[in-house]
Order: sequence, then structure tokens, then C-alpha cells
Amino acid sequence: MKVALTVNDFLRRAELVYPDRTANVDEPDQPAESWGAITYREMAARARAMAAGLDELGIGVGVRVAMLSHNSARLLTALFGVSGSGRVLVPINFRLVAEEVKYIVEHSGARLLLVDPELADAMADVECERKLVIGAEADAVLMKFGVDPQPWVVDEDATATINYTSGTTARPKGVQLTHRNLWLNASIFGWHMGVSDRDVYLHTLPQFHCNGWGMLYAVTGMGAEHIMIRKIDGAEILRRVDEHGVTLMCGAPAVLNMGLDAAATWEADTGRPIPGRDRVRIVVAGAPPPTRTIERCMTELGWEFVQIYGLTETTPVITMNRGRAEYDDLAVSEQAAKLNRAGAPVVGCTMAIDDQGEILARGNMIMDGYWEQPDQTAAAIRDGFFHTGDGGTIDDDHYVVISDRKKDVIISGAENVSSIEVEDALFQHPDVTEVAVIGIPDEKWGELVTALVVTTPGSSLTEDELIAFAKTKLAGYKCPKRVEFRDELARTATGKLQKFKLREPFWADQSRQVN
Repeated sequence: MKVALTVNDFLRRAELVYPDRTANVDEPDQPAESWGAITYREMAARARAMAAGLDELGIGVGVRVAMLSHNSARLLTALFGVSGSGRVLVPINFRLVAEEVKYIVEHSGARLLLVDPELADAMADVECERKLVIGAEADAVLMKFGVDPQPWVVDEDATATINYTSGTTARPKGVQLTHRNLWLNASIFGWHMGVSDRDVYLHTLPQFHCNGWGMLYAVTGMGAEHIMIRKIDGAEILRRVDEHGVTLMCGAPAVLNMGLDAAATWEADTGRPIPGRDRVRIVVAGAPPPTRTIERCMTELGWEFVQIYGLTETTPVITMNRGRAEYDDLAVSEQAAKLNRAGAPVVGCTMAIDDQGEILARGNMIMDGYWEQPDQTAAAIRDGFFHTGDGGTIDDDHYVVISDRKKDVIISGAENVSSIEVEDALFQHPDVTEVAVIGIPDEKWGELVTALVVTTPGSSLTEDELIAFAKTKLAGYKCPKRVEFRDELARTATGKLQKFKLREPFWADQSRQVN
């Protein structure tokens, strides 16, 4: 027997087995009316009501619904109510500016756009066939209780979400993730992490970011509790770990750094020990943090450190590095050094390195393709493998070690930044004649977006002025944090920028060319 795998399976089980258990605790401090604490019975009812509301709005199976939102109970529910009824959810990065959001809405063909109230004014010029500001009024339009939604003939190969990611092109690409992709990624991720009904999951990772890496599906399927957090702050993370008994979270290295910074004064400020010791597992990805940071996580916080590697195109988890029995007798510093690698393949994934040193992956977690970009899909998936664009090696333990990034992508705070996109924006300034955008090592963000700029003769353009200009064109996290003015930029005889030469001085004392 073969039964289609869909995201509905996770919420259906939670409603069946744990109907009266708290499903999620919504962010109390938000511009929309908070949902507060709701049970799995209530969450499933709201997901069905959302599907029925889409029926009434004429949003049929396969139609795209875009949602621009901070972490919230509504977005979590939409991942089931929209995708689980055969529609396609397009979660959009809330850090993007209107011009970028406009492109995603148009490119995806979304017919409905849901916008966070905090972002409504900034998105006033973004048009869509139907546009709602998230909140109680939108709930009344979008959710129809007491009405059975139209049945969907389930298809595990149907696209469940389209997640836009920056890469080697100036415009982001829409990654099509199927129900099968999401189901297997979530199940494998949850299995490796030992997720159970006793877990309490804090949403320190943006839900738009590859659907919260899929962990939110695994947590739901086990009937565990979700704790929403809208704005990431170190002290607030520790406070919620303390208040809710959090056992699990995911995030970029910057999130871990915030927790470490806040922990330095926690005991003096609160009179209580740092919460979560010997209880919290934190899963980190985006860039391997320094070994010292891993060691501090284990000693100062007393949290288990786990590292994963993947891309939006891989749903995302393809490798994991978690402490194992063989490490138990090692010194903490030695354990941290071993945990610094990207990790071994997860169940069902095959990793390889091609003759150019590029990391390749093969498995059921690989995307269906890029939305309406078949040429880009064919370039990324070929010869039976997905080509990650990262350079690296596989060591004697079969662990992947990332050494360089072949693609022209900077990863800052676990967000992909296309250097081409940033260069295109900076070139629009009349005083800029040449520009190269690179990532340089940074302890907090992993890599710092840095612009090397040549200006017109006699220009008085300053670093602050150019960064301010960039902020009118790009999301803040994409904008350069540092600008250096140069007389010229290294190029080949044919005029191509030699970014490896531009990067060399910044990375000379680093053991690898990604941070």
C-alpha cells in the first residue's frame, strides 16, 4: 500500500492524540490581536476554517497565497491550512523592502497577500488581486468556521510551499518544495533530534526561512508545544526558556551569540541560574560558528549544541553533527572541535564531492525545482545530484567539512545574500563606477556584507551615504555593513572581477574561506 505523504499528517495526528494539549502560545506583544494559547483541537479547526475561507474567496487548488509575517501562530497555522488544502503557501522574508516583495508576489503569481500590520505602510505600493492586513478583521474574512472545506485529492508530489532564496542571480529564485519533501525532511530531522511529546519548542528561527527548517512540522506531529517569539533578543530568549521550560530551538549562530551575551548578566539581573542547563538542545546552521562559541554554549549555557547543513533547495537538512557516545570522554574543547564540522549525512541522503571540490547531495529532500525557471533547475540538479555551490571535503569519518563557497553568495546571520543583487543596487548610485561585494569574517554574523567601491572622479560620497542609499533599495540584512573605497578593483585580462583576490586579505588568517 502506498499512501500519499502530506503536511496534514502532522496536524491530524496531533489533533487525534493530543486534542486538549496546548499547541502553541502566540506572541503576546504584537500589532495584530494575539491568539494567546490554543490547543491542537483549536489549531486544527482554524486550519480547516482557513481552507474553507480560501474556498469562499475563490482561491483554488494550486493557487499561490503569499504571507509576509513575523513568527506567529497564524503563520504556523497557514503552513497547514493553506498547503494542507492543496494551495501553495509563499512565506516571504519580513526583512525585505517593498520592491523585493513586489517581485516575489508577481513572480509567484500569488492571488492573495497577507501582510503583517507592522509592515502594512511599507508595503502600501505592493499590489495583489486580494490583500489583507493580518489581524482579527482578516481572520473573519479568511477563516470560515462551521463549514467543511472542499476536499483535496491529495498528491504528495504537489508543491506545498514556494520559498524564495537569494543565490547567484540578481533576483531571488522560488524554491518549490513538495509535500513529500517537507514530510520526509521533518520526519528525518525530528528523528535525528529525538523530538517527543515532552518537548517545548521556541521559535527563534524565522518561520519563513525554509518553513522553519521543517522542525515545526516534526514538533506538531509529536504533539509538542510551540512558543512564538516575534523579535529575537538574547534576554527574552532566556526569559522564555525559563518561563515555558523550553527544551529545543533552532537558529543562526547570531542567535546563539545573543543568548551567550545575555547569559553574562542573567544571574546578577535575575538572581536565578541560567535557564535550560542540561535540558535545551540548540540546532545551529547558516555558517559554522567558531569552536570557542560551541564550547561556550556547552559550558556557560549548559545547552547541547547541534549543527546542521543544508540549503532551502534541500528542504533543508542534509547533514547533522550531534554529540555521540565516542565523544563522551573527550575534553569539552575537543568535543567542540568535532562539532565544528558540517556533519554526517542524515538518513536517506547521499553526499559527494565532485572533481571541482563542490559539495553534492542526493535524496528525497531535494527540491522539485525553481518556480518557472527550468534552466536554473537544470543547472542545479544534474547527473543525479544537487549541486550546492559550496566547496568542501568529506573526511575519514564521512563528515562534510565546508571550506569555500563556489556560488557568489554571502551568508550573514544565516540569511543568503546575493552579492550580484547588492552590486546591482549600489550601481544605481550615480557616483559609483565599479563595485564588488564580498563577505568578510565576522564573529557575530559569520560573514559581513562588504562593498569595495570605485567612485567617479571628484566624488565626495561617504560610507554612510552609500549604505543609506542601499537601504532604499534592499532589505537591511542585504545592505553593506562596511564600505571601502578603492582606486581600482582586481580584474582578469577580459575584465572579469577577481573576487578571490579581493577576498584574500580579509581571509588570510582563516582556516577556511567561509565563516
